[in-house]
Amino acid sequence: MNRDTILIFEDNAIDREILVELFRSEYKILEAENGRQGIALLKDHIASIAVVLLDNLMPVMDGFTVLEHLKDKSILNRIPFIMITGDNSHEVERKGYEYGIVSYITKPYQPDVVKQVVRNAIGWFQYKMQLEMMVKKQNINIQKQNSVLKQQAKKINHINEILIDSLSNIVEFRNMESKQHIKRIREYALCLGNCVMKLFPEYELTPEKLTQIGWASSLHDIGKIAISDSIILKPGKLTPDEFELIKSHTTKGAEIIQHRICLNDRAIYDYACDIARHHHEKYDGKGYPDGLKEDEISIAAQIVSLVDVYDALTTRRVYKEAYDSEQAFQMIVNGQSGSFSPKLLKAFAEVRTDIERLLVMYPDEEA
Repeated sequence: MNRDTILIFEDNAIDREILVELFRSEYKILEAENGRQGIALLKDHIASIAVVLLDNLMPVMDGFTVLEHLKDKSILNRIPFIMITGDNSHEVERKGYEYGIVSYITKPYQPDVVKQVVRNAIGWFQYKMQLEMMVKKQNINIQKQNSVLKQQAKKINHINEILIDSLSNIVEFRNMESKQHIKRIREYALCLGNCVMKLFPEYELTPEKLTQIGWASSLHDIGKIAISDSIILKPGKLTPDEFELIKSHTTKGAEIIQHRICLNDRAIYDYACDIARHHHEKYDGKGYPDGLKEDEISIAAQIVSLVDVYDALTTRRVYKEAYDSEQAFQMIVNGQSGSFSPKLLKAFAEVRTDIERLLVMYPDEEA
C-alpha cells in the first residue's frame, strides 16, 4: 500500500486548515483535534500514513503524552513524526528528539519552510526504510549462503573423514600388531586434549581445534607405509640401520601428507603434517627427527606423542607383550618412556581413569 496520507494532530482549526491547504494537492489528509482522536486515526490508517504532524499543546492528550503512549509500539520507527510547537526552547527540542521525532515546525507557520521540512522527512524516512529493507534482504541472502557453505563444509568434512579413515585403515592393515591403534589414538587425543584445554588456556585450544587434531592424529603413522614389511613386522630387536629406517616414518609421513594426500580442510592438513613429523619428539630435545624441545614442539604433537606411547605400552606388539595400565602410567610419569611436558603429565594424570576406560572400550581383536 502506498503511503499517501498525512495525519495532522492540531486543535486550532485555523492552524489545521493552513496545513491542510498546504498539502491537499499532494496527499490525502486526516485531521485530529486532540491526541486521543489522532491515535485512533493512526491505528486505523497506519499502513497509508506518510508522515504525522503532531502539535505539542492540545486538549485531552498533548503531543508528548501521545509520544509516550506510542513509544513502546515501534510506530515511531515506521512513520516519521514532526512536532508542531510555539515553544522552540532547547528543552522541548531535546525531549522530542529523545522520543524519536525527526524534526520541528514552529508557529507561526512559514509555508515554504513547512513544505520543505515535511518533504525532507518523508524522503529521508523512505530512504531509511529502503536501506533497512536492503540490509534485511542482504542478511537473508547471507544466511542462505552461510547455510549452503555449512552444508558444503559438512560434505567436505565427511569426505575428509572417509579419506582419513581409509588411509589409517591401510596403516592398521600393514601394522598387524595393533588393529584398534588408530581409533584409540584419536579418542585418547581428544580426551587428553580436552583436559589440556581446560587446565592450560595459554595453549589456545578450542573444541573445533581438538576435533581437527583428533582427525589429524589418525595419520600420525602414515609414513610406515613407506617402510618395508620385514622391518615393520620384525619380531626381534632392530639393528641400528633398521631403527633409522623406522625413524624415517616421521619425515616420510609428513611428505606423503604434503604431496600425496588431498585434504580439503587446511587446519587438519597442517595438524596432520605437524603430528606425522613430530610425534616422536621429546620434551628434553632427545626425540626425532628434528630434536625439538619443550614448546618448540606443538601442543598437538605433544598430545599425540604421549597417547601414542601409552598405547604402545598397553597393547601387545610383535616385539613385546602388553604392560598393564598401572605400569604404563608409572613408566610415563617417571620418564622411562621419554620426556614429556609437566603440564601434559598433569593433564594425563587428571584423565587417567577416562583413558583406561577407552582402552577397555577399544580392545585389540585376538589374532
